Amino acid sequence: MTDILYYGSTDMGFSPYGDYWRQIRKITATHLLSSKKVGSYRLARENEVQDAMARIRTAAARSTAVDLSKLLSSFTTDIVCHAVSGKSFRGGGRNELFRELVETSSKLIGGFNLEDYFPKLARLDVVRRMVCARAERINKKWDDLLDEIIDDHAKNTMLDHEINQDRETDFIDVLLSIQQEYNLTRENVKAVLVDMFIGGTDTSFIVLDCAMAELIQNPEGKEMVTEEDLSGMIYLKGVIKETLRLHSPVPLFLPHLSTADCDIEGYTIPSGTRVIINGWALSRDPAYWESAEEFMPERFMENVGSTMIHDFKGSNFHYLPFGTGRRVCPGMNFGMATVEIMLANLVFHFNWDLPAGTVKINMTESFGVTMGRKENLILVPALAQKQV
Repeated sequence: MTDILYYGSTDMGFSPYGDYWRQIRKITATHLLSSKKVGSYRLARENEVQDAMARIRTAAARSTAVDLSKLLSSFTTDIVCHAVSGKSFRGGGRNELFRELVETSSKLIGGFNLEDYFPKLARLDVVRRMVCARAERINKKWDDLLDEIIDDHAKNTMLDHEINQDRETDFIDVLLSIQQEYNLTRENVKAVLVDMFIGGTDTSFIVLDCAMAELIQNPEGKEMVTEEDLSGMIYLKGVIKETLRLHSPVPLFLPHLSTADCDIEGYTIPSGTRVIINGWALSRDPAYWESAEEFMPERFMENVGSTMIHDFKGSNFHYLPFGTGRRVCPGMNFGMATVEIMLANLVFHFNWDLPAGTVKINMTESFGVTMGRKENLILVPALAQKQV
């Protein structure tokens, strides 16, 4: 399945460890998702937040409900699309097609795939055609979309640079500029772009959606967020960390492969064994977490309002929302920057209530490679007192 969707698994997530993977990892970490590059999109993030706040203010003035899930999904989609392919991406209904492709691809990757469990059976032509037909249709749509935006960039890059040498460069600009240096094929470039699109959209949306749902159900926590100093946002960062723990966007880590025979507690794990780590179970294990099923941002603070504890960058093995080791998610800085600015604005500028007749938020989660809430979050905004 990943061979079809990711152009022979030549992306960073599913490419086997080796020289090619190290090169793609270097490109991603150095050229696409470095701290400097993430910082360069600050103005774009702020503009997207302002657009979202304006829509919410309109609803607040009319005392009408907002489909916050839909708004947040649109926000994270726009942020990622801007970073990957610039402002021009939105034209011609591309955003809607993109959203459809991300959702369908995530379901395919996270679903039951026959070839993963019965590889010999999946080699039969008739079985392979049945299993892969849908993935190939989705890949064709990705292919058409990516070819279009890559061609647009290739045509316009020279003219744009002549007009404005200091213009903001997106991921496609960067990949095209280093394509020859790293001997990247067009398919390699497209595989990396699919990675960026899928990996950068759902995860940030799920964290924002679940964080708001939890704050509505835990008003004490929302009050602490709104009362704290925005320059530090210590409690808000605790809310984000606790959301990542309780509602891990990616419950199962990307597959790892053992490179040598090893023994673990009497069991022999042969070389070449695929290892899948259940991060969702780790983050809810009562052996590591007190009141593991409760939403408690305070657990990430030594003292309420003081300093943060528990690093999420892969050094605490019971808390790995972004994975660990060589395959730790390189987009964590991009994702956290997106989540922090939006969540801070949502809770600082507005008070939120459930619509009349709604007593409780349904926190049931959907199934897929990413795992968000099934039902949309519908809330009624009102301008916060300090904003009136």
